[in-house]
Parts: sequence; structure tokens; C-alpha cells
Amino acid sequence: MIVILKLFIISIFALVLYQDTKDRMVYWFLYPLIGLLGLLIQSFYIPWNAILIYVFINLILILVLILISYLYLTVILKRKYINESIGLGDLLLFISLSLVFPTITFWVLFVISLLFSLVLYFFIKNIKKEIKTIPLAGYMSLFFGIIYLVTLFANKNILYIN
Repeated sequence: MIVILKLFIISIFALVLYQDTKDRMVYWFLYPLIGLLGLLIQSFYIPWNAILIYVFINLILILVLILISYLYLTVILKRKYINESIGLGDLLLFISLSLVFPTITFWVLFVISLLFSLVLYFFIKNIKKEIKTIPLAGYMSLFFGIIYLVTLFANKNILYIN
């Protein structure tokens, strides 16, 4: 059952990657699916009362991150926030990913996925010079898809150690 759920979430991550890199638009319902599937997978390893605490902490921290970035970009840099500085899909992915892992695992993977996205963007930009923006949700989805793929073959509960 867990293998099927992981394969399903990997395929959704792949679809987000494809849509975001191709059209820069992702079907909105894929984000709640990621969150729900991540919650289901997590429930095989962690009790629900702990999951709810992790989700609450992760959501609060993501909302603080969004608020700080919003204030910085709109007040200090005087830029429009949505669709100029960050896409709505990127924010939806942040929120859906906050449902997927325990707090420490989530934040370690979240930061690494942002760095992965930046490195991948610079690598691809050297090949395709016309790229101007980062398909962040797509690149982060690639990263998290790889993480789930690795857990199919590695220690299955390494992401959920409390």
C-alpha cells in the first residue's frame, strides 16, 4: 500500500514538474493531492496526534516565511508579490509540502530543495539562455519526487524518525 501511495505521489510531482516547466501553469488540485498523499504516507510511520502537531508547526513557519517575504518584496523592494516575485503555485506547493513530513525533516528538505532549485536553474540557464524565471514548484517537485523514489529502495522510515 505504501509503495502504491509513493508511486502515486511521485507521479504527481512529475506532473507538476512537467506542467511548471512547460507552461508555467499547474493544475491547482495537484497541490492538495500532494498534501493528502503525504499525510497518508506519513500516517504509516507516525501517530496522528504527532502528525497534527507537526503540520501545525510547519504551517505556522511557512506562513511566517510567506509573510516575511511578502513584506520584504512589497515594502522594501517595491515589487508586486504574486506572479512577479513568486507564483501562486509555488506558495500552494509550500503549503501542501508542510503537510508531508515531520517538522525537522520538512525544514531540512525544504531548504535543500530551494538550493537544489537554484542550482538547477543556473545549470539550465547556461544551456538555455532565454530562461528568465525559475519554475520553482516544478524544480522542488523534482527534488521531492527523487526523495520519495529513494525511499522506495532505502530505509523506508528514515524521513519519519522523530
